[in-house]
Amino acid sequence: MDSVHIRKARRIEMTNGKPRSTYRHGDLKRALIDAGIELAREGGPDAIVLREATRRAGVVPNAAYRHFESRQELLSAVRSAALSFVAQAMEEELAARPKKRRRADAARAGLRAIGTGYLRFAQTETGLFRTAFTAPQAEWLEHEGSYGAGPSGLDPFELLSRALDDMVEAGALEAKRRPEAEYLAWSAVHGFALLVIEGPLQGMKRAQIDPLAARLLDMVENGL
Repeated sequence: MDSVHIRKARRIEMTNGKPRSTYRHGDLKRALIDAGIELAREGGPDAIVLREATRRAGVVPNAAYRHFESRQELLSAVRSAALSFVAQAMEEELAARPKKRRRADAARAGLRAIGTGYLRFAQTETGLFRTAFTAPQAEWLEHEGSYGAGPSGLDPFELLSRALDDMVEAGALEAKRRPEAEYLAWSAVHGFALLVIEGPLQGMKRAQIDPLAARLLDMVENGL
């Protein structure tokens, strides 16, 4: 075999018996993050392994270290992407909410949409949802601005905060009850999401979960 054919052969990997071209398009960092996202989607944060990400990107393991010195660095990048997906799901729900004539009703619908999008993402993208929120304290603290922003430039927490501010401005929430209300709302909805995806409610059917989710969002709105 001549040298040209040898070089061509080395650019082909065999995966499940099928040839797969190795990574060649120039943005290896993006390719590794995309591979990490798929791993997270399939198995949550524990499934993100640097060697497997490089295999899926079609490069030798050592190539990844030019962009990610450790698995933790790749995990952090994937976590930020996962949070962006959460924010996008929330924004999509906001865009799809029914139009309300009264500003107060529109603000309440906005808060509900935020919660609905969050819960829906947790159920449909469980691996990414788990990945988005499993980080050491230091990682949360090092981000002063948006962390995992959606199309609007706001991250999930900022979207929730804006929805609560809108409620105050619309007269749907007393200003004195606004301070740190996002922590209460987030705790309630996130707790329910965890019960559904990995707790005692995970065996319930969608027809049972949806009414409970609606009641939970009612409780959050009325209890703020």
